[in-house]
Amino acid sequence: MGELLSSPFLQTGTAAISFFDQENSMGRKLMFIYNPKAGKAKIKSKLADILDIFARAGYETTVFPTQAKGDAMHIMEGRSRDYELVVCSGGDGTLDETVTGMIESGFQTPIGYIPAGSTNDFGGSLSLPKNMLRAAEIIVEGKNFLCDIGAFNEDIFVYVAAFGLFTEVSYETGQDVKNMLGHMAYVLEGMKRLSAIKSYPMRVNCGGEIIEEDFIFGMVTNSFSVGGVKNITGTDVKLDDGIFEVTLIKKPKNPIELNNIVVSLLNHKIDTNVMYCLRTSSIYFDSAEPIAWTLDGENGGTHKSVKIENIHHGMNIMVK
Repeated sequence: MGELLSSPFLQTGTAAISFFDQENSMGRKLMFIYNPKAGKAKIKSKLADILDIFARAGYETTVFPTQAKGDAMHIMEGRSRDYELVVCSGGDGTLDETVTGMIESGFQTPIGYIPAGSTNDFGGSLSLPKNMLRAAEIIVEGKNFLCDIGAFNEDIFVYVAAFGLFTEVSYETGQDVKNMLGHMAYVLEGMKRLSAIKSYPMRVNCGGEIIEEDFIFGMVTNSFSVGGVKNITGTDVKLDDGIFEVTLIKKPKNPIELNNIVVSLLNHKIDTNVMYCLRTSSIYFDSAEPIAWTLDGENGGTHKSVKIENIHHGMNIMVK
């Protein structure tokens, strides 16, 4: 069906394979980055069919299977401008690395995304199908969508930056932030003493509004769902409006407030008595001690000062 050619990828040691249909190829180049371990490695049984979809659409595809954390980012940083389209497949972390590498390269290439992780919050927000072959078809048949992304100090995130309760667990165990909010409710409910709940004294500047409070959790999002929970970020979310949704959960002062937080998390409803819900294009966090952050479910490092800004239309992604 197609001819396979191999060539080394020098920056990471990841092998690259060029795949194209000699009869149908029109010289259009596509880069395909995929995480072979994502989602219980289900892409392995679909790989040939995905490549066939790209070939029939007239693309010469160069394939980069990632081997280690950071590979997708380095591949994107060093890519040629000859690629008309970059497709990545894996969890939201793979997408995060791909987009970060694109920003670091200094030039944009349209991105296609084949979700293959466990939660795929962002893929769901874009209405991308879980069927991997259908997702591949959308990439070659669909349309461009200019989507916002986030700048986090010197880093990049696609849809969520978070700190506080349970966020450390997600990246320390190497897992996605799956069922994060449900787990938060469970953890809080199991805490009999308020003093056992870790809080973070912070000064937050949101569009000139100053908030000084102790928080147990916070997230800045551009997504319809987080941790597989829909609508927790609000019901009027737009991915291309230049605005983030911000949720900050206060430290409970008494058992009643603790119960209200648990109920809110379990019911996926906002309770403004125990949390702040804000909308902004930029936000600043300052704390006396370094606080651990997670970006798209991956380790974002520890920081005393954090500046988050919306990069309006920072990513061009294919949708149906």
